[in-house]
Amino acid sequence: MTEAPRVLQVGPLKPSLSETLRTRYRALELPPGEASEDFLAEHGAGVTAAVTSGRTGVDAALMERLPDLRAVINFGVGYDTTDVARAVKRGITVSNTPDVLTDCVADTAVGLALDVTRGLSAADRFVRRGDWAQGPYPLMHRLSGRRIGILGLGRIGQAVATRLSAFGCPISYHSRREVPGVGYTYAATPRELAAGVDVLVVTAAGGPSSTHLVDREVLEALGADGFLVNVARGSVVDEEALVELLLAGRLRGAGLDVFAHEPQVPQALLDLDSVVLLPHLGSGTHETRAAMEQMVLDNLDAFLERGSVLTPVPEVTR
Repeated sequence: MTEAPRVLQVGPLKPSLSETLRTRYRALELPPGEASEDFLAEHGAGVTAAVTSGRTGVDAALMERLPDLRAVINFGVGYDTTDVARAVKRGITVSNTPDVLTDCVADTAVGLALDVTRGLSAADRFVRRGDWAQGPYPLMHRLSGRRIGILGLGRIGQAVATRLSAFGCPISYHSRREVPGVGYTYAATPRELAAGVDVLVVTAAGGPSSTHLVDREVLEALGADGFLVNVARGSVVDEEALVELLLAGRLRGAGLDVFAHEPQVPQALLDLDSVVLLPHLGSGTHETRAAMEQMVLDNLDAFLERGSVLTPVPEVTR
């Protein structure tokens, strides 16, 4: 049996990153489906680093098939698809790519807020259908001056808040704890936050602890005149409740970059002009993806050289 490689690619990655992993690190790629069983039987032992993304991750079952695994290097800021709790118990380091995608995701959140309040995408469809000849487009709603709630005031949440403050928007937020040094109003619960704002922007981290953090109660508190913007993870919002409230007119609109079962999107959302839908493109610019790729390689190099990473996820550093 040949010696197993030290680096394993798990799931699809940016093509240039995959090529670098293959040529520079002699990485192998985990095949999909049933073929993975024979592959892991032959190559699982000896793999010390797995490179993956927030869309694939390394779950507990895969960790068990990689007995020598010591690092999960994640392409992306989200890592909820990796079983971090299990990794910590086994002494496996997990890294992500924070900071470099903050600006692009924040820009996307502001774009969604503008689009859904002003109805820009729907107005584009209105013109393309030729409906303008039949009469003017309906009046929509301004974003400037509206009360904004940020759910999760981390790096991205603060970047969104900075941008929307320039629109003259009062900012409130909820996080697991108050953030020192910010001048925004703190709400004790997500429901309290939603009840006091016009637009709720979700930037909370994904994972089991935030599943359905925005539940039916929170959405109902946002109310019939409220707008939801989600650039976090689809799991953070109760998608079924969101659809029901939108259809019932108990929520005015939503701007969504993420969904519960990507790439599947509920048909009801596809049919609503009050909803703006994006294909999880928050960090999707050439500049940001290149920076994320470099951070992955920097983390991998640091681990291979000295056994540590540059940007461990918070659970690992506690």
